Amino acid sequence: MASALPDIISERLAVVFCGINPGMTAAAAGHHFAGRSNRFWRVIHLAGFTPDEILPNNDRTVLQYGCGLTTVVERPTARADQLSAPEFRAAATHFEQKIKRYAPRFVGFLGKAAYSILSDQRDIAWGPRPVAFGGAAVWVLPNPSGRNRAFTLDRLVSAYRQLYLAAATLPPSLVQS
Repeated sequence: MASALPDIISERLAVVFCGINPGMTAAAAGHHFAGRSNRFWRVIHLAGFTPDEILPNNDRTVLQYGCGLTTVVERPTARADQLSAPEFRAAATHFEQKIKRYAPRFVGFLGKAAYSILSDQRDIAWGPRPVAFGGAAVWVLPNPSGRNRAFTLDRLVSAYRQLYLAAATLPPSLVQS
């Protein structure tokens, strides 16, 4: 069985991208977004977060650009729908404490599912949310998984670019270099 994927996080990042949980491929490889069909690295590059497209085996370099990576639920699964609502709720306190401890400016939820359960809201819009989570501003982004066929690469990049532009307006002292 694949083990949990370690967070890539440090204090006061501009953005911590938060996946639902690790995929089996990523957990087995020990690197975030390692699945061949996952568009995360391409999307954050094209949106402006990184000057080059990061390869999954170099995932830790994302810290150099003021970004971190985590998941709400640590247990890897082949598909996110293999997680239950009680599993999300059980992870909620630990996850919120993590966000409070590392104090990113934004937490970018990749998909609506985790944020919906954590916030106890059903109708979630894409983009910024009016209520902070763990002291961080919340941004809900489309999941970059290759299984998410509802979003083309261009639509993903557009959604992520909005967060990039919001994070880029921060004073330099708040963005880790």
